[in-house]
Amino acid sequence: MHTITVVPLGPGSPDLLTLGAFNHLKKAAQIILRTQKHRAVKFLSEEGLVFESLDSLYESSEDFDTFALAAVERLLNAAEKGAVAYAVTDPAQDATVRLLRDRVPDHVRVLPGVSLSASFVQAAMPAMPVLVSSAVDLPAVNAQQALCVVELDSRVLAGEVKLKLLDRFGDQAELDFFPPGETAARKSVRIPLSELDRQKKYDHTTGFVLYPQALRGKKLFDFEDLQKIMRILRSPEGCPWDREQTHETLAKYLVEEAHEALCAIMEEDWEGTAEELGDVLLQVVFHAVVGEEYGTFNMADVLASICSKLIRRHPHIFGEEKAENSAEVVQIWDQVKKTEKEKQSPGERMLDVPKGLAPFLRAEKVQKLAAKVGFDWEKPEDALLKVHEEADELLSALKNDQEPEAELGDLLFSCVNVARLMGLSVDQSIHKTTEKFIRRFNWMENAIKIDKKALESLTIQELEVYWESSKAEMNDAL
Repeated sequence: MHTITVVPLGPGSPDLLTLGAFNHLKKAAQIILRTQKHRAVKFLSEEGLVFESLDSLYESSEDFDTFALAAVERLLNAAEKGAVAYAVTDPAQDATVRLLRDRVPDHVRVLPGVSLSASFVQAAMPAMPVLVSSAVDLPAVNAQQALCVVELDSRVLAGEVKLKLLDRFGDQAELDFFPPGETAARKSVRIPLSELDRQKKYDHTTGFVLYPQALRGKKLFDFEDLQKIMRILRSPEGCPWDREQTHETLAKYLVEEAHEALCAIMEEDWEGTAEELGDVLLQVVFHAVVGEEYGTFNMADVLASICSKLIRRHPHIFGEEKAENSAEVVQIWDQVKKTEKEKQSPGERMLDVPKGLAPFLRAEKVQKLAAKVGFDWEKPEDALLKVHEEADELLSALKNDQEPEAELGDLLFSCVNVARLMGLSVDQSIHKTTEKFIRRFNWMENAIKIDKKALESLTIQELEVYWESSKAEMNDAL
């Protein structure tokens, strides 16, 4: 295969076509243009150069990706016959050039030239690094970074780009829009992102530089924003309370916020769930920012730990293992964890179950470890018999004026066993029952008020009558 030389035509004006690029085109036996819709092409034609273009291929392709692949095949076929000069506006932002370099890196060379994106960035002068991209090949973007987009050649493409960016930057983010023009010194107009597809003209020389918004003006936020806010709050000019916190003082809030998120989920309050999960995420970021200050760990450590664990424990997704159903997934998961902790006995692994977990959850995890080696009841009914046994022992302790705490613990531990074997969560079950009790009690309280009686003056037998009525009325017997 012969060499494919990529020749930059520049922003458009023939004055911006470099002498080196022009001389190479004059000597080339095969010239292929990405498009003839470029002002420098008229100059090349007047100079007697003979060329073909990929315009017809572009027009017949379903989308840009299809065109880019077909363009590369056309160029490779041409290179089998002889050296090719491939002329494009800006090689640095051309997707077909990137595909060529991926396919045949040893057979592609790129000549220097005037960059279209450079003229935008130079005119805009953003006080931050800039990500540069072609409009037809826009990648996932980070709203923390300025973005320069070139080759915005139609209103339709401008609309597609706008929709991609709105979810990241928000409709009030501002940009410098560069209308069609072919000079190196470009003039722009400042507009909001929402107006990107409402300008008068577009062609291959059109582009823009989009800027991140300040925190106070934002309506959309990302993970980087949360970390930035937390660092501001921890700074000397930040919040006194936030500055005083340590890993130890923050620990209790993580548990509290997790429980509040659980409650919102149980109540199917999805707006509330989003808010409460935000509070949980705040605690993670808070610890990470404290950690980066004290050198204990940082957010990169947190992300590296969980991402590597997820990849390691899902070999059926990221490796060679196969899993057809969730039961097989659990087996693979257990095997991976066993390999990770193969030197530990079940008892030693029980010692590793964090004491800071919610008590019922910790009991459930310990029971599951015991069950893995066969120390478990076969079915919930068997475990329920143990509940009756522990209840009798608690009753005996109360009757004989003995310390009941240990017997109460045994009873609760047995209840966890029953719930686990039934596939239920003790926490969720007690939460639902508590909510039911609250509804029932409020109904009873209102009924007593309607009867013009005082709750405190009624006997337990009289209260029981109201309680039974509440069960009948609400139809969710407790």
